Amino acid sequence: MTAAMCTPRLRVAVVGCGYWGSKHVRVLNCLPDVAEVVAVDIDQHARENITAAFPGVRAFAHLETAFRHVDAVIIATPPRTHVELAMNALRCGKHVLTEKPMGTSAAEACLLVEEARRSGLVLMVGHTFEFNSAVRELKRRVGLGELGQIYYIHSSRLNLGLYRSDVNVVWDLAAHDVSIMNYLLDAIPSSVAAWGSRNAWADVEDLAYIRLQYEELGVTGYVHVSWLDPNKVREVTVIGSKRMAVYNDLHEERLRIFDRGVEWDEQQVTPFERPLSYRYGDIISPHIRFEEPLSLEVKHFVDCIRDGAVPLTDGCSGLAVVAVLEAIDESLHTGSAVRVRMPAELNPTIQLQKVLSSSLEHSLP
Repeated sequence: MTAAMCTPRLRVAVVGCGYWGSKHVRVLNCLPDVAEVVAVDIDQHARENITAAFPGVRAFAHLETAFRHVDAVIIATPPRTHVELAMNALRCGKHVLTEKPMGTSAAEACLLVEEARRSGLVLMVGHTFEFNSAVRELKRRVGLGELGQIYYIHSSRLNLGLYRSDVNVVWDLAAHDVSIMNYLLDAIPSSVAAWGSRNAWADVEDLAYIRLQYEELGVTGYVHVSWLDPNKVREVTVIGSKRMAVYNDLHEERLRIFDRGVEWDEQQVTPFERPLSYRYGDIISPHIRFEEPLSLEVKHFVDCIRDGAVPLTDGCSGLAVVAVLEAIDESLHTGSAVRVRMPAELNPTIQLQKVLSSSLEHSLP
């Protein structure tokens, strides 16, 4: 057990105090198990804004100078910096929560997983939608078999902007959809195929269509992501043999279950008709108590440090998403389907992580 686990209340640094990092600071300030919040940002204006909004927060320009004041680090900086910052923190004995994506390659992400394993520290990835109460309720119903055999999952994540130059739309947006599908299915896709485009002003793909093959389950996932769409869309549709479900993050009724489907009956059909019938039943919108996903995520990180538990979205989960994103990028560039390549030595760890994550479900609020 590390010294940080013995600390009754944690001291946590947030690296990167922009839009998302400032949300982490806000959430940490409300947690009773957090004794002190430290903000780290090279930009003086960003540090001044944080300390003005949260007077109790100390601010530093560089993480190295903050290490002796903290037990854990949350990284909310551009993706290209995640691995270096997380590795430095782990090597200095600090627990780490890094925002998605965990790294820019599976090889880099694998190094973080190995370092966290070697040092016995908590490594968690910010796949925030896995802490969304509607997504978790959808997973519960899928796991109970309420939807029947899953045929396919379709996800749309569209918006007008925000354009980024450091990553394409896949690494920016599709990371969410990959993590949601992996979470719902308790699986990793075996292969991917992707198509995308760049417009005249874009140096990277701003539109992509992706197919994820979960071959062992016989399930296909479809993802549409775009920075160039007039409507903001955040929707996941799950089609099963018994029922269908739609999770819409922008609606008041975030989850709707449709008792609808297509049935095949060869006994009651004439030779020139297709033996299909359509079932139209009730639409149910279960009451789901909403809690801010980021708050649940950060609290889970703190609880895992305190209890020595494996996070729901641990390093292996983050590595799996990065491996899929890397394969999608390759498919975009080659125009061919690509196998998802996971480091072979980590496969048993990933399977163990699934079991541990399932056992953690009941402990999450």
